Amino acid sequence: MFRLLILFIVQSAVLNTTNGDHLSLPAWCYWNKDDLSDMEFIESYIMNKIKYAEYNSTLGKVVGYTETGVRNAEVWNKDTAALQARKAQVETVCKTSAEIYSSAIMSKTVEPQVEVMQVKKPDGSHPAMLMCSAYNFYPPLIKVTWLRNGKEVEGGQTSTEEMADGDWYYQIHSHLEYTPESGEEISCVVEHASFKKPMSYKWDPSMSEPDKSKIAIGASGLVLGVVLSAAGFIYYRKKSSGRILVPT
Repeated sequence: MFRLLILFIVQSAVLNTTNGDHLSLPAWCYWNKDDLSDMEFIESYIMNKIKYAEYNSTLGKVVGYTETGVRNAEVWNKDTAALQARKAQVETVCKTSAEIYSSAIMSKTVEPQVEVMQVKKPDGSHPAMLMCSAYNFYPPLIKVTWLRNGKEVEGGQTSTEEMADGDWYYQIHSHLEYTPESGEEISCVVEHASFKKPMSYKWDPSMSEPDKSKIAIGASGLVLGVVLSAAGFIYYRKKSSGRILVPT
């Protein structure tokens, strides 16, 4: 399981508004295991963007990074009650919040939206290139492979990492270079936690996506032209029927 973290607290206090000094106390919870047995609580002390000390629940003490931080750490580490209170936040804050996040968000799955398209046609010296894109899926772990006539393709593939969209969803893009052959069948296979089995998406070589877009735009323009022509004809007929003919 990939490493997880939750930033629970960011407390800021302006110590001297005249000089603009700034103290921040961010706190993190880190874990890797599903049972949360490796949960770690970290609280940093940052003065004017310089971290001068940090508490780590795994170490069970505060570590100083500057001269002032070392002096403060020596004093704080003598306060056993304060250290125990910080240590307790592993259970009271980190694990409790992680369980809520896990049940509300991390245990959910969202199926990817998959699209297969040709992004480069062969020009004689270079092979063609297909792209299989998966959008808006969660969790981020996903596998994309290519099949050619029912057999997995080896080589000629590049793939991006799972890219976060910033809204809990992810996307990934896999490219395949190939030399077209008559009658072949190429598919993109996607494996994800939201699927009960791997899903196969066949590439349709009969029409590329740019060609489809051009046809759609052309058809829309044709329909609009017909509508405008009909409206003009009706307007002309109405104006003509309202005229009074004066004999000469």
